[in-house]
Amino acid sequence: MKKLLTLSTLLLSLFLLPRAYGQFSIDVESGVAFQESNEIRIFNNRGTLFDFKKDIDIQGPVIPVRVRISYTFNEKNHLFALWAPLQVKYQGAAPRTIQFQDAQFAQGSNINGLYRFNSYRLTYRRDVVQTDNWTLGVGLTGKIRDASVQLEDDANGVERNDNVGPVPLLHLYAAYHIGGGAIYFEGDGLASKQGRAFDLFLGTRIPLAERLDLKAGYRVLEGGTDSDEVYNFSWINYASVGLILDL
Repeated sequence: MKKLLTLSTLLLSLFLLPRAYGQFSIDVESGVAFQESNEIRIFNNRGTLFDFKKDIDIQGPVIPVRVRISYTFNEKNHLFALWAPLQVKYQGAAPRTIQFQDAQFAQGSNINGLYRFNSYRLTYRRDVVQTDNWTLGVGLTGKIRDASVQLEDDANGVERNDNVGPVPLLHLYAAYHIGGGAIYFEGDGLASKQGRAFDLFLGTRIPLAERLDLKAGYRVLEGGTDSDEVYNFSWINYASVGLILDL
């Protein structure tokens, strides 16, 4: 329920803006995700470090969906509301005994694992350079992180750790325009002593119809946190494809 309320608030904040003074668009993206690593230790001071990617098999292809509503006004100003859920399931035998929170998963036990990292973001960007060939923009993103790590076996049942909180990020955009399309980079990211978060996309945008563009490219989602309770750093690559519709 909290997730739905958060998403509704982000979308409503855009749709309440006056249509007469700006342009709305919707960007729907999917593809296939490939995980490079997902290191976890919970609790950080006494848990066992393990890597979901290396130690327990991923179950089935990971096909995420991302939806972004955009509002452009006065040509150079942009607001974005993003919903980006991600869920990866694992199953396999524990390669060693894993201490996870207050439960101990014995070596060889059959483990069902779940990694969830849902992201809700509101971004403001201003284009600081606009020429016939180039657009360069900078901005800020407010992100709500909704993360969860879960392990389950017959002996322990379900053990889950949830991590929800706000994250401030910097936003960058650079596009080289070719005809009616573009090659572009877009990303959110920031690093600190407590952790880091990066969501970076490099791809192309090709017109299909008057108000409809095809997008395709490569996305990297990398980062994590190192706190007293949780150590978790993951790296996921995406082969992405999507559609952008001007409303």
